[in-house]
Amino acid sequence: MTQLSNAATRDIETVIHPYTNLDAFRSSGPMIIERGEGIHVFDNEGKKYIEGMAGLWCTALGYSEQELIDAAMAQMQQIPFTHVFGGKSHERAAELAEKLKAIAPHEASKVLFCGSGSEANDQQMKLVWYYNNARGLTKKKKIISRLRGYHGVTVGSASMTGLPANHRDFDLPIAGVLHTDCPHYYRNAEPGESEDEFTTRLAKNLEDMIIREGPETVAAFIAEPIMGAGGVIIPPDGYFEKIQAVCDAYDLYFIADEVICGFARTGNMFGSQTFGIKPDTISVAKALSSAYVPIAAVTVGENMYQAMLDESRKIGTFGHGFTYTAHPLAAAVAIKTLEIYEKRNIVGHVRSIAPAFEDRVARLAEHPLVGHSRAKGLIGAIEMVADKSSKRAFEPKAGVGAFAVAAAERNGLIVRPLAGDIVAFCPPLIIDEAQVHDMFDRMERALNETESMVTKQNLRAA
Repeated sequence: MTQLSNAATRDIETVIHPYTNLDAFRSSGPMIIERGEGIHVFDNEGKKYIEGMAGLWCTALGYSEQELIDAAMAQMQQIPFTHVFGGKSHERAAELAEKLKAIAPHEASKVLFCGSGSEANDQQMKLVWYYNNARGLTKKKKIISRLRGYHGVTVGSASMTGLPANHRDFDLPIAGVLHTDCPHYYRNAEPGESEDEFTTRLAKNLEDMIIREGPETVAAFIAEPIMGAGGVIIPPDGYFEKIQAVCDAYDLYFIADEVICGFARTGNMFGSQTFGIKPDTISVAKALSSAYVPIAAVTVGENMYQAMLDESRKIGTFGHGFTYTAHPLAAAVAIKTLEIYEKRNIVGHVRSIAPAFEDRVARLAEHPLVGHSRAKGLIGAIEMVADKSSKRAFEPKAGVGAFAVAAAERNGLIVRPLAGDIVAFCPPLIIDEAQVHDMFDRMERALNETESMVTKQNLRAA
């Protein structure tokens, strides 16, 4: 067992770590991050890393951004907390809502704030039920998500998530949540099937599911423009156009989960714009405040708002909200974040850097370990395989993806392993072209170390 620092030992004995093998963690211990600057973070031993995941897909403006720090300090000095229950409010709430309405990829009437992407998507589920009750469509309640989609970890949002580890032994998903196909052409296309045929089949499968369940019982469809935690799955051209047509035909409320793709990640302000989605609502979080303070939001269209008014007249209140809904500190930092995106033309910067990023991700497909690579804007991934021609995966117990990520850390790069020996890349949006090349030079060294391990242990054997 490696000798652990005092900080690591204290952590092991006090903190539960999400998405961690808690038993193995007792031996390995945590990486203690002490500070950050720009695209880099530093551990408690002083080692410097490129933060190749922007934390958890979220620290869009990098670390130690002084304008965000100043905005937080100013708000703390003015009023650190007040709530928006019972008609009370504060100026920052309306200011942030106005900014979100102005840039939303659909006609938003109002904004409902909360604290995280999980809460935002949980709110989406509740609002869809509320909306259809107001319309007298009391059976129209089922929500369709997708296999490998990720929408959060509350009871509702984890049910919509389409990943086995989020369901197993949590007694999820709850009734009324369905999962349709994942648009991963590399893995899920039938032999000889073109991308157009693949997307047509997936749209037909969605329609068949709706008909089988009964259109009068199916309320909504939720999707990330690019699946994040499910493997950075970028849908083929035409996929969302066909899916949207099915949703429109059967009066499904279209929820775009923009928690990862929102705020310039894909080269547009929202992933919906990149893929031609016309959502009824969006969920945002993460980069809304560059992750400096927890905040999230759901946009509400006029039809939904009128239904909420009807229910308030009937019940006497809108019986939903959190203590931290539109928290003034979080709102102030989010306002400044949106201002920075605009004045620094972050969308334009992403578009200028994306070709180099996408090219370096594409070049990783030449490596003997990599079966598939994919990228859009400043988000990408590689999928490692035991055999490139057959796409045969490594045995999960071999831990090839985890080894590659550990090798990257040894080379001063933090990336994230996902199921299926997928390694994801999602650097801060402020990264420059030289830093992009530095990042992938480090990843190439990590892949070479991983290839040596795979060869030495004969892990390609069928």
